[in-house]
Amino acid sequence: MTGTPRRPGSDATSPRQAELPGMPRRLYPCTPTRLTTWLDCPRRYRFSYLDRPAPPKGPPWAHTQLGAAVHVALAAWWSLPFARRSPALGAARLRADWDPDRFAEQGFRDAAQSRAVRERAALWVEDYLSGIDPGAEPLGVERTVSTPTTTLVLSGRVDRIDHRPGTGLVVVDYKTGRRVPEESQARSSLALAIYAVASARTLRRECRRVELHHLPSGSVVAAEHTAQSLQRKVGEAESIAADAARADAAYVAGERGDDRFPPRPSSLCSWCDWRRHCSAGQEAAADVQPWAAVDTG
Repeated sequence: MTGTPRRPGSDATSPRQAELPGMPRRLYPCTPTRLTTWLDCPRRYRFSYLDRPAPPKGPPWAHTQLGAAVHVALAAWWSLPFARRSPALGAARLRADWDPDRFAEQGFRDAAQSRAVRERAALWVEDYLSGIDPGAEPLGVERTVSTPTTTLVLSGRVDRIDHRPGTGLVVVDYKTGRRVPEESQARSSLALAIYAVASARTLRRECRRVELHHLPSGSVVAAEHTAQSLQRKVGEAESIAADAARADAAYVAGERGDDRFPPRPSSLCSWCDWRRHCSAGQEAAADVQPWAAVDTG
């Protein structure tokens, strides 16, 4: 498949831009999602970031709707006046924003399944907020943060940034999937480490702690980074981005085949937005229904 080169913009570089002698090297702008997409599957990376127009995606995923609704409800709760921040209002906001009659465009099997998942999510939100101090005002909610490195400009959107006495800034990432996260996931996450570095840069305060808040189970897993472990993660990001930047330049030069953008088939191919355009992904993993990850029976 072919596509037209992406115009220079956010989260992209222009490989054709000449660098004159003595000019500072242009930093490569990217997000954790862009980096992990390249690492997971170069073909999916091409579909996502380089092909323009991009190939049509598959149908919407119900679990994406679920996650988005929970995030919106939690963000909206913090925008309420302090006196109105009750757990019940958080759940009410989720219900108000969720229209079960739009089930088809949200990836659900039918309106009944959409209502059942909505109620499940509302209970998650209410239970979660029951353990949150409404007076512990975050420093950021759905906050975009960024930081330069020697070769990159890293940016991302953080679900919540707390400031806790004796700890400093804390990056909080909400999770709504079936699997309960483990501490190793918090510690190894490239995205969380980048959010910590970028939050510290943006808000001018130390940030070493990152947390995954899993609403279905009510569990919280955390990792305490050191300056050295964060620097290692920055180095990891720079290494991945160097490969991605070379691929971007090759794409503009006309190299768009599997030699440069090979597929990396795995069980995750079942959940790929671009599966219909990838025979390798179709062979590697079974097709699943859009509502499979939230099926209530």
